[in-house]
Amino acid sequence: MTLYYTIKDSLENLRTNKIRTFLTLLGMVIGISSVIIIMSVGAGAQSLILNQIKGVGSNLIAVFPGASDENGPPAAVMGITVTTLKYEDSLALMEKSNVTHIIDAAAYVRGTATISWQNRNTDTSFNGTTYNYNSVEDAEVELGRFFSFDEEKSLARVVVLGSQVADDLFLGADPLGENVKIKKEMFKVIGVMKKRGVVSFQNQDDQVFIPLTTAQKILLGINHVSFIRAKIDDEKNIEQTKEEIALTLRERHNISDPSQDDFSVRSANQAMDVLKTVTSALSYFLAAIAALSLIVGGVGIMNIMLVAVNERIKEIGLRKAIGARPKNIMMQFLTETVVISLSGGIAGVIVGALVSFAIAFTAKILNYDWDLIISVFSLILATGFSVLVGLVFGIYPSFRAAKMDPIEALRYE
Repeated sequence: MTLYYTIKDSLENLRTNKIRTFLTLLGMVIGISSVIIIMSVGAGAQSLILNQIKGVGSNLIAVFPGASDENGPPAAVMGITVTTLKYEDSLALMEKSNVTHIIDAAAYVRGTATISWQNRNTDTSFNGTTYNYNSVEDAEVELGRFFSFDEEKSLARVVVLGSQVADDLFLGADPLGENVKIKKEMFKVIGVMKKRGVVSFQNQDDQVFIPLTTAQKILLGINHVSFIRAKIDDEKNIEQTKEEIALTLRERHNISDPSQDDFSVRSANQAMDVLKTVTSALSYFLAAIAALSLIVGGVGIMNIMLVAVNERIKEIGLRKAIGARPKNIMMQFLTETVVISLSGGIAGVIVGALVSFAIAFTAKILNYDWDLIISVFSLILATGFSVLVGLVFGIYPSFRAAKMDPIEALRYE
């Protein structure tokens, strides 16, 4: 039999058992679509993370308390409290004699609290930071002003509201000059920030800004900062600036051996490289787990082909009696398994692509910067693996059919 007639006959046999063929295909469709969806979602999640980091700025350098491996996350990022970084460290980084390419550097502490005005209140986060926050973050004040360096040094009880907090508390009324309560302390509203949306996975509009020293001493009772973020004049100066920052902090912290550093200096590009590695590894790991479901589909194909062999014993005997050789019989059943697995693979790719599109579309509606990414590699991998599964699990039923004795087969009842 030619390949054309072999395929045609295989399709005809599959059509005669529609329900059985559909159920067999279903296992392959689920397995293939799972691989496509997981790899697409992994790539989309990676794009979301990287887009968030890019939104912060590629010309920023962050300094975290606590040492860490060059390729690993700092302890502070993992939620471990480290107190080695101080407010004065950020001031030292601003001195041109220490770090030549820094435009501005802001220090940060953060916390959560209920903020109240009259009979209205809202739960939000407060951002204790320095007067040059807007310069570092490329943020702007819409109403009023941001606090000054003098207010920062004097523990002034002033607050700048995020736009969403202002709307929640004042419902469109002018908040400037009003007093709000944060953790039982009264703060005077001196400004409202422009809307920024979500940056670095934090809603910039749903927070308030107070002077760093005020947040430290009055609200949190601490004398350390969570991190420092520095803005440099040009990306090409990142490595030089990182080294100058490290030298400045070692001098301030009395550290002579770099291996004893109690801080970590990271650029945005480093963060992106680490996250790319982590998210890619996670995506491939999850895709590998999803691919295991294809083995279940393969077992289903083998079982269905063994049933098909038993149902067509007389047909096999008749073909052998009129001259069909074992390789022809084997090719017939192998072709059927490949047709099943390939059909399941193509259907799985279509289903996976549609679900991936739906996920990306929903994420866009929810204002997430999510890219729809379906790589050609994942499509080829999934389809190729489905054919491989069909071949592997179709070999035994095909071999069993090929080695049948034609006389015994014709006598079979």
